Amino acid sequence: MKKLFTNLTFWVLTAISAGALLGHFYPTQAVEMKVLGESFISVVKLFINPIIFLTITLGIIGMGDLKKVGKVGAKALIYFEVVTTLALLVGIVVANLLRPGDGVVTSALQKGDISMYAGKVQDFSWWKFFLDNVTLQVLFFSLVLGTLLSRYSRKDKIVHWLNFASKYVFKALHLVMILAPIGAFGGMAYTIGKFGIATLLPLGKLMVTVYATMAIFVFGILGLILRTCKISIWAYLKYIREELLIVLGTSSSEAALPSIMEKLERMGCSKPVVGLVIPAGYSFNLDGTTIYLSMATIFLAQVFNVHLSMGQILSVIGILMVTSKGAAGVTGSGFVVLASTLTAIKVIPVEGLALLLGVDRFMSEARAITNIIGNGVATIWLANNENEFARKKMDYAFAHVNDTEDIIKDNLTDRTLPDQPK
Repeated sequence: MKKLFTNLTFWVLTAISAGALLGHFYPTQAVEMKVLGESFISVVKLFINPIIFLTITLGIIGMGDLKKVGKVGAKALIYFEVVTTLALLVGIVVANLLRPGDGVVTSALQKGDISMYAGKVQDFSWWKFFLDNVTLQVLFFSLVLGTLLSRYSRKDKIVHWLNFASKYVFKALHLVMILAPIGAFGGMAYTIGKFGIATLLPLGKLMVTVYATMAIFVFGILGLILRTCKISIWAYLKYIREELLIVLGTSSSEAALPSIMEKLERMGCSKPVVGLVIPAGYSFNLDGTTIYLSMATIFLAQVFNVHLSMGQILSVIGILMVTSKGAAGVTGSGFVVLASTLTAIKVIPVEGLALLLGVDRFMSEARAITNIIGNGVATIWLANNENEFARKKMDYAFAHVNDTEDIIKDNLTDRTLPDQPK
């Protein structure tokens, strides 16, 4: 029993349940809890760029072979494009098979104001995408600095201080993660209190279809990818269950980004691969967002009885292959990208976005969870492919998953877990 009450996963799950109950029975008070969720995410975001900088810089210095760094980066981009294209195809195929938009009466639904999203629609620009994406800028700067330091003859003292900084950045992160239940409580209470369970009923079929499609993609496509590495998708999901619950409660995959990087290293992925793939993946490998965008487009076409020819469906795929890459760098993310996609297609009314406003928040959890799982799988696959994966460390991490969950308590008492196999 004592073990249960000191388990962070237990408290996050309890907080999510409490938040849902507060949102349902006391919606006015629950909406005011929004500040708890947003504050937690904001604090965690403060760690993202320092961790990316330290992980990549130290990783490149330690790797030594700069050609391999470039090779890993190139493979990652190819992997991202292939898997997100598969995600697009899965979303479009399932939406056309199950047809969640059939029978939806637009006049019976409460419509919302989409001007704040439609007003941001603009032509996609890679230059603006890079300028607006601080994470990519930090990634690029870290690559350059790591490359320069790897050639510097007196780098030992610099590496010492970087390692010192890395140790205490992660120690501070572990302290912040103690507040994860509070953030999850605030996020879930706000979602249920603001939008209510009743808003799910008119678009219930779309909700079920989206969640089912995400599950098909995770256990089908991503599970198959992990199987090529002789790793069980179930074992991996059990290993990162704490991060998945945090994402579920906060509806933000960024809330678990720093801790997922640490866990991937702990399970055997090399520091350079983790440092390269995870930050880049949050901009170029948004599997869950990609599935949602493709399904939402087909759903709205069905609602308005717009028959999309094969040529138009191929156009949707082509447009989303570009616009979905900007989902992480735009305020309002998915809605803005979806609005820009509908504008480009010019056959589906953009006003149809108002139908999705009430349920979008409930589907954001599925998107965020799929995104974080997809980026973890990408990292594991690339690490295996580049012989940068220590399987003994993975076996140890999976076998001692509860010890890994206790790492926060270990850091608070300045103790460490037993050394893992090399």
